Amino acid sequence: MKKTNIIGADLSKKTIDLHCHDTKTHFVISNNLIGFKSMVKWIVQRSILLNDVVIVMEHTGLYSYCFEEFLHANDVKFTKVTALEIKLSMGVFRGKSDKIDAKKIAHFGNEKITKLKLSQPVEKDVKRLQMLMSSKNLLVKQRAALLCSTKEYQNIGLSDKDLILKAQLVVIKELTKQIDLLEAEIDLIIKTNLSLNNSYQLLTSIKGVGPVIAITTIIKTHNFQRFENARKFACFCGTAPFPNESGSSIKKRTKISHLADKQMKALLDQGAKSALLYDKELKNYYESRLAKGKSKMSTINIIRNKIIARMFAVIKRQKPFVENYLAAA
Repeated sequence: MKKTNIIGADLSKKTIDLHCHDTKTHFVISNNLIGFKSMVKWIVQRSILLNDVVIVMEHTGLYSYCFEEFLHANDVKFTKVTALEIKLSMGVFRGKSDKIDAKKIAHFGNEKITKLKLSQPVEKDVKRLQMLMSSKNLLVKQRAALLCSTKEYQNIGLSDKDLILKAQLVVIKELTKQIDLLEAEIDLIIKTNLSLNNSYQLLTSIKGVGPVIAITTIIKTHNFQRFENARKFACFCGTAPFPNESGSSIKKRTKISHLADKQMKALLDQGAKSALLYDKELKNYYESRLAKGKSKMSTINIIRNKIIARMFAVIKRQKPFVENYLAAA
C-alpha cells in the first residue's frame, strides 16, 4: 500500500512553516512563488514523491490563495481544515508558535487522513465572484456605518454643508458608486458563464431565494460541487438539527450547532421570512405548526432547511421550482 506523507502547513502573510510528520523535520518558506519552489526541493531532497504528499493547512483566507494555486498547478494534494477542529482534537497542548502549530497540524492530518476530504480546483469565475462579493459586502458595511453616523449628526442639527457631514456624504457617494461597479461585474460574470447562469436561474425560481442568496450559495457550494447533498450544506450553514440525549435519563429536544457559516445562516433566515410572505405552502405549514404549540424559531429553522432542500433539488433535476408541485401535476 502506497504510503501517504503528511505535511502540516501553518500560513502567515509572509511565511509558511512546514512540518513533515514522518521525517519530523521543519522548514520555513516565504509565502510566494520562490518559497513554493523551495518547498518542492525540500520535499524531493527527503526522497518523497510529490504524488505521495498531502499538505494539511488551516483556512486562512487570502493568505493561502497563491499557495493553493501553486499546489493545484503542480498536482500536489492538499486539504483545508478549521482551526477549531484542530484545536479540539489536540486536548491539552502547551506552548504556541508557528513551528509548534505546523507540527500540531501535521499530527492532526496524520490521525485524520482517512476522513479528510482533499481540496478540488475551484472554477475561476467562482473564485472571482467570491472576491467581488467579499469586497462588496465590506463596502456595504462601511457605507451603512457612515449612513448611521450622518443621521446622528443631522439629528443634532448639523447642516449638509458642514465639513464634518459633507466629508462623510462625499465618501458615501463614492462608496455607492464602487458598490454599483462591483455589482455590475458580478452580474456580468453570472450572465456570461452558462453554468453559473443556469444555477442562478434555477435557484431564483424558488420563493425566498433572491439574487444575494443565490449568488452566495453558488460561491459557498462552489456551484454545487463542494457538498454532496442538502444535509451536508445544512450542517455547514448551522441549520441542521442534531439529537441531544444520553442513555435513558437525558432526552432533550434536538438542537442546531453554534458552529456555522454565520453569513449563510443569516441570509437563509431572511430568505425563510421572505418565503413565508409569498409561498402559500410554507406559510400554511408555518401557521399550522405554531397552532400546535411548536416554537417559532424551530419552525423558521425548518423553513430554512426546506429552502436548502429545494435549492439542491432544482440543481439535481435541472428544472425550475414549481410551487405546490403535486397539485400542478
